[in-house]
Amino acid sequence: MSLPRIIVTGASGFVGRHLLEKIKERYRIVGLGRRSQLDCGAPVHANIAWSQVDIGEREPLARVFEGVAASGGADVLLHLAAHYDFTGEEDPEYWRTNVEGLRNVLDLSKGLKLRRFIFASSVAACRFPPPGRALDETSVPDGDHIYARTKRIGEEMVREYSAFFPTCTVRFAALFSDWCEYAPLYVFLETWLSSRWNARILGGRGASAVPYLHVRDAARALQVLLAQPELPHEREVFAISPDRAVSHGELFTAARMIGFGQASRPICLPKALCGPGMRALDLLGRALGERPFERPWMAKYIDLAMRVDAAHTRDRLAWAPRPRLEILRRLPFLLENRKTQPANWSSVNLEAMKTVTIRPNLQIHRLLEAHEAEIWGAMTDQLLMPDRHRRYPKYEQIPRHEHEWYNRLMLHSLMNSVRTREKALFRSHCRDLAERRRAQGFTADEVCFALRLFNETCIKILSLDPAPVSLAELDDYITAAVQFGIDEVEDVFDQDGEGR
Repeated sequence: MSLPRIIVTGASGFVGRHLLEKIKERYRIVGLGRRSQLDCGAPVHANIAWSQVDIGEREPLARVFEGVAASGGADVLLHLAAHYDFTGEEDPEYWRTNVEGLRNVLDLSKGLKLRRFIFASSVAACRFPPPGRALDETSVPDGDHIYARTKRIGEEMVREYSAFFPTCTVRFAALFSDWCEYAPLYVFLETWLSSRWNARILGGRGASAVPYLHVRDAARALQVLLAQPELPHEREVFAISPDRAVSHGELFTAARMIGFGQASRPICLPKALCGPGMRALDLLGRALGERPFERPWMAKYIDLAMRVDAAHTRDRLAWAPRPRLEILRRLPFLLENRKTQPANWSSVNLEAMKTVTIRPNLQIHRLLEAHEAEIWGAMTDQLLMPDRHRRYPKYEQIPRHEHEWYNRLMLHSLMNSVRTREKALFRSHCRDLAERRRAQGFTADEVCFALRLFNETCIKILSLDPAPVSLAELDDYITAAVQFGIDEVEDVFDQDGEGR
């Protein structure tokens, strides 16, 4: 029997790459990620077909889904892709990925014959419950920060598509690994285990608390759902979370005991002073060019506890977080990694700390698409200018429509190279081009001239666009690729002594 087929969006993310490692032997997987498998550390396996694609870019995504539909569709789509950061600012990426990107995925899933669409949300999409109360699977995603608002829209949108395929939602707790990889916890640990002036300061009573879930338990819960796509009721919500919320005070005490071998008492700063203090530090950080992680918007959550009652989920899935992976029991493993492998610890967590934005290569790819006709048109015009003819008369023998065809082909090759960040794709195109041109009687000088002109045209047109792409990034992804292509051309002509 053939293996069931699943599509995983956000496959290059934290949960995605851990899940793929666990399920790669049991499913045929179509992994969709902004990064390559090599970049993100996702497993490479015969059962995994990887597409480096941004769900906010509809056309490339549509091509992937068309291929899936043409080859039989899929059983389940697991939507993990999302934007989240801790700046508190209304980054347009929230709307581009969490709303527009989700809409793209839902629309394009209609023809896949899905047995289940699983949408990943978060308990953080909900407001903190009143004291003594807990969130559960029926709680409304009514949080007021930007992430919560886009997740509420996402949950509503997914329910709308239930007419096309069965849907369910999973809300995760704060996810961490043995390397931490959860930005607030990383900042806390680095502060508490340092000699900084604020190493012992906790906001309020130190009672701020959220539920923490090890990423391995999150992946295990998804395995249960994937194995039983008919299990959930239509539009059912699952709380993939422990019930207990662990406070900053508990984490501080445990971390200092493990790190220094003795108990330490925190210095609790009254909540009324925390807001002004955080605003002052943020203003100072702005002036110095490096804002602190703690932002003023966080002050209103001091001493609130996000408790969860996930009894329904545990009963329905026959799943529960494993006690040995509970955050306080796992903390010694995190701090052992911090102590014995500090370089890896810092690298992994600084990567997790980065604000997720559209990668420069994808921004440039988008610009190349937007200016495609302008680029190959300008390139053709310049090759056919009279002064160009006198310098390189061989181009006179090529009719305009053929120039346009070659220039479109070259631009598409460059776009693929930029999108995937694989310069070898453009090098291969340039090798083929050199062999054709050599057979037509061109010299290496003429072919390299056309490539340099192509580079100048691309840079000139894209640099005039108001999009936030720097000349350095254009050089990295376009000029560098063209330079590799020129080297390939020279290599072809040098092979039989016909070089310059």
